Amino acid sequence: MRTLYISLISEFYKSRKTLAFWAAILLPVIICGLITFGFYSGSEKILAFHYPPMVLWAQYSGAALGVMGLLIMPFYVIFMAFSVNNIEHKNDTWKMLFAQPLNKFSIYAAKYLYAVFLIFTCLFLFASLTFAFGHLLQVLVPKYNFDHYNPLNLLINAYVKLFLSSLGILSLQFILSLLWADFLKPMGIGFVGTIMGIITANVGWKYAYLIPYSLPTLALRIAKVKKGTDPLDFPIFTQEIWTSLIYAAILFIIGYFIVTKKSIK
Repeated sequence: MRTLYISLISEFYKSRKTLAFWAAILLPVIICGLITFGFYSGSEKILAFHYPPMVLWAQYSGAALGVMGLLIMPFYVIFMAFSVNNIEHKNDTWKMLFAQPLNKFSIYAAKYLYAVFLIFTCLFLFASLTFAFGHLLQVLVPKYNFDHYNPLNLLINAYVKLFLSSLGILSLQFILSLLWADFLKPMGIGFVGTIMGIITANVGWKYAYLIPYSLPTLALRIAKVKKGTDPLDFPIFTQEIWTSLIYAAILFIIGYFIVTKKSIK
């Protein structure tokens, strides 16, 4: 555990000035801020629809979830997985990294867990800012009825699903960024995979859940709930989530063997 902790701290100091690190913070602030401004400036048009509180929260939070889940999230994960490993590729420090008196598995696991931490931080900020800015809108536009519904179940379930569904993409892209030091190959494969995943998910192909890149899109679909319950209180562990976790576990193990071979070149 001590070597894992040391390796995690090392990853933080190496990447704290990178775009991948700051994107985890800036993306939620910018996107949630723009959506909030849109709801504030267009309040008259929105109020004319007379949305009930639950629907209003669904519209407001769905704006960020749609942008993040369908497009930004897959590409952020792809870029971030590359960025975490590119630090070693760029400086040619793989041999130096594994020459340290630290457990090899801890070094590899720290890199992977740090990438997971960045995704978690990004999505946690999205959920927190959506909740906070929604109540700020209530103060700025008192005619809104955000305060008549508690959106925590919606936000927690949606962002936990988005987080878990991204782990399959992360694990695959993590391996690709270990195999290739250049930017174009892992990013190119990730770009094609994301487009293919979005298309197959949206056309309803029954095997779309087997494509890691389609899982965030599938995860954000509201599943059927029991009659008489909150329609926004949907289950978390659905088929696409289990698929993502299985991909993550298998690819994590494969990635470890790849990186240990790299260390002895």
